[in-house]
Amino acid sequence: MKKQTIVKETNFPGLLHRGKVRDTYDLGNRLLLMVATDRISAFDVVLPTPVPDKGVILANLSKFWFSATEHLLPNHLVAMADSQEGKEIIATSGNLTLPDEVISRSMIVQLADRVDVECVARGYITGSAWAEYKRTGTVNGQEMPAGLVEGDRFPEPLFTPTTKADEGHDEPISIEELCGQVGEEFANTLHKTTLNIYQWAHDFALSRGIIIADTKIEFGLRDEKLIIIDELLTPDSSRFWDKASYQPGQSPPNFDKQFVRDWLTEAGWDREPPAPELSDEVIQYTRARYLDAYSYLTGKTLF
Repeated sequence: MKKQTIVKETNFPGLLHRGKVRDTYDLGNRLLLMVATDRISAFDVVLPTPVPDKGVILANLSKFWFSATEHLLPNHLVAMADSQEGKEIIATSGNLTLPDEVISRSMIVQLADRVDVECVARGYITGSAWAEYKRTGTVNGQEMPAGLVEGDRFPEPLFTPTTKADEGHDEPISIEELCGQVGEEFANTLHKTTLNIYQWAHDFALSRGIIIADTKIEFGLRDEKLIIIDELLTPDSSRFWDKASYQPGQSPPNFDKQFVRDWLTEAGWDREPPAPELSDEVIQYTRARYLDAYSYLTGKTLF
């Protein structure tokens, strides 16, 4: 069995940005090194306890989806850092020497102008959408049919954008607010593109035994053209449910970080930092669920 590795934080020359999960470095020539660490967040707060190998899973699953969805929209991936092309780019970028445990969880991407909106697609009512529906009968301010139960599938997927916060909580915004922020034409493009990618990925994943209940996608502009950036359709950015066990009104086995959210809620955490340390049971279960998601979706194993 492969020894579990942990990379909670990296510190190399050229650090541009440290996000909730990823550390990003400038390689020059409009190229970036994006390192997926093992940090994990919940309720928009970075937790103190990392999940071993999580970054490796995220990087490789994003690579899979970037390739699978390229016919729908280009993305920022140039090469995985552990590929021959990736190693050559890193070698010519300067004095950047990376250990194997960092290379295995890193990708080289093209620099893009980030669109400062989280583009969320929802196919099923759960999470914050379910909480809002119980209070008001709406989802992101849109009226919903009466009598829905948690986990029900929407007649059509919903686009529910939020703000993009590096720290603190992402906040829902209406379509009208999005139009005011980026313009009506661009807002419509984000809306249509997000749902096109979600619907294609949902149908693909369903054929592999996983329901993608919802997901969030980040976009950027490169040469004034829209591309996908950051990660794509991972257990960090999506809710993955077991198709075989799915039944509205019941909590299906999941392949994402819902187990972490549930544990934190049961522990009585108020969702404000600092967050409590995760138990070893939670850490190992989450790692196993993420690996299962990778295997189900790609048909391959990582370790």
